[in-house]
Amino acid sequence: MARAFIGFGGNIGDTRQFIADAIICLAQRRELQIVKKSCLYQSAPFQATGNDFINAVIEIETELSPYGLLYVCQAVEQEFGRERPYTNAPRTLDLDILSFEGVSQEDSDLTLPHPRIIERSFVLLPLLEIAPDFFLPNLGELKAFLPNVADQRIEKLACRNCSSDEQPVYGPQAH
Repeated sequence: MARAFIGFGGNIGDTRQFIADAIICLAQRRELQIVKKSCLYQSAPFQATGNDFINAVIEIETELSPYGLLYVCQAVEQEFGRERPYTNAPRTLDLDILSFEGVSQEDSDLTLPHPRIIERSFVLLPLLEIAPDFFLPNLGELKAFLPNVADQRIEKLACRNCSSDEQPVYGPQAH
């Protein structure tokens, strides 16, 4: 079994529900097991247009190959009406494989780890919530990159696993 992390996001429709339902879709697959999931985060679009995004990250263990997991993620996106009219278009649901244990690759279909993992608060914060000491070869500890995304507006949303009085807001006004 390999350990992998998947990022979820969207900004069209009931994204909170779409993410919850997509996680259930993945949990029903016998080839993978969900280990942890982050709270939801609301963030301003980053290099994109449209409404604020809702994002989350899960950690899984899987028997799938990286391409097998990519296929599953894309099938779930399709179930939720994902369209790709242009780069960074608003979306109902986006699933990105952020990291796949032991795999480092760069090709047109799948780059691992995700090439922009350290540039986006909506990836770093939920990922570090469930894996605070996350480390990538050639990059080091991901928490070291938090100051680089401090200007990106993001808010941790209340959920069952999160204390409602513990909702840090990150962005220019918080630093």
